[in-house]
Amino acid sequence: MISISLCMIVKDEQKNLRRCLDSLHGLMDEIIIVDTGSTDQTKEIANEYTDKVFDYKWEDDFSKARNYCISKATKDYIYIADADEVLDEENHHRFLQLKQVLLPEIDIVQMKYGNQLEHNTVYNYDEEYRPKLFKRIRKFEFIDPVHETLRIEPVIYDSEVVITHKPHENHASRDFETFQKAIKRGERLGSRILNMYAKELFIAGNESDFLQAEEYFTKVFQEGGRNSEEVLNTICVLSHCARLRQDTIQFFKYAMKAMVTTPCSEICYEIGEFYFEREDYEEAVLWYYNAVHESEASLSLKYQGKMVYIRLAECYAKLGQESLEQQYKELANTVASA
Repeated sequence: MISISLCMIVKDEQKNLRRCLDSLHGLMDEIIIVDTGSTDQTKEIANEYTDKVFDYKWEDDFSKARNYCISKATKDYIYIADADEVLDEENHHRFLQLKQVLLPEIDIVQMKYGNQLEHNTVYNYDEEYRPKLFKRIRKFEFIDPVHETLRIEPVIYDSEVVITHKPHENHASRDFETFQKAIKRGERLGSRILNMYAKELFIAGNESDFLQAEEYFTKVFQEGGRNSEEVLNTICVLSHCARLRQDTIQFFKYAMKAMVTTPCSEICYEIGEFYFEREDYEEAVLWYYNAVHESEASLSLKYQGKMVYIRLAECYAKLGQESLEQQYKELANTVASA
């Protein structure tokens, strides 16, 4: 049977930590908790479960904190958990079975991360695979009987273990602050993180979050060298910002670039909002309809779901078309919040 080090970074998690650790009882051979500056009872709770509690000076970099934490591990495999995760009884049993039979050639075990949509997270799906368990020390070996080469790709196993995400609060404001600090340090946000920033803005951002991000996304748009997904998502952010600022010229400058390349639900919705705000409900209907029926969401399912149906119902109410108003009200009530 393999041995596992649980590695966690925490800050002010007194509401979540005990629940998380109790749900992992009996699965971990070592518990390592790195505290990044708690001011509540988090460290006291952590000390009830392990004598390996370390302080770490927060540097606005989750990767650095994670790397420090895993550097303390000593077991065969490392399991990464956040304090707002819970393993229910069924999946606790699955995890234990996995631990007992895991083959030594497996480098990474992916587990299903569930309950995403309930808490307005940055993801557009309720369940996804994430790498959660991985070898602390990876051994390299040669493969192939002739023209041998090193196996450099990890062996990944997709397990049936489902981890439930149950935060007590939304972390979007913390994430936006971290994005901005990285930008102020002069860091270039890579493709994955840039797209995550745009997604989080559209899923959980408010007006000030968008306007704070506008300068950086303008820089990204002007510098070039980004792939098509990055460009589209950047255009979505800048279109929304221009509409918030009532800058019609800039709004259509960005929105039309998306329409002639890759129309998406977010841009169609933004154009619908532009006309809705000007009480041109017939034109708004056209664009809202395109958002839900003729395009796909690039950043947030909200822009092709319930939110748009509600807008269509409002437009038809203004136009005195009661049957269509009722139709879209009913549609809004039959789809998920996204």
